[in-house]
Amino acid sequence: MKRRYVFDSGALIAAERRKERALRFLRLVHVGAADVIVPLPVIAEWWRGRTDDRELILGAVRVDASVEATKAAGMALAKRGGGDAGLTIDAIVMATAALLDAVLITQDPHDFVRLASHFPGVTVLSV
Repeated sequence: MKRRYVFDSGALIAAERRKERALRFLRLVHVGAADVIVPLPVIAEWWRGRTDDRELILGAVRVDASVEATKAAGMALAKRGGGDAGLTIDAIVMATAALLDAVLITQDPHDFVRLASHFPGVTVLSV
């Protein structure tokens, strides 16, 4: 079975900036050893115009538009209380990783600490 990784926008930015650790995950995709999944809302957060690097990165990942992940994210946010809109995409990323039994890859793992209790099985790694 292929390993699965879910990238947030920070991981995509790291790959675009050619940070070695982020590029290693994409190399695993290239050799067929892993899948990198990016939730659809993350593309909007990351995409600020077309570049060749962005097109190459986007071609290497699988974009996920899971309604189930979105529902799970909404439920986690409801349990937290409050209306932190900035947390919505992070919750979708975390829920996607949980549902796919994937490792979450980010530049800032502290962003996901607030959601860890709702998705206890998700491993978060930094690039």
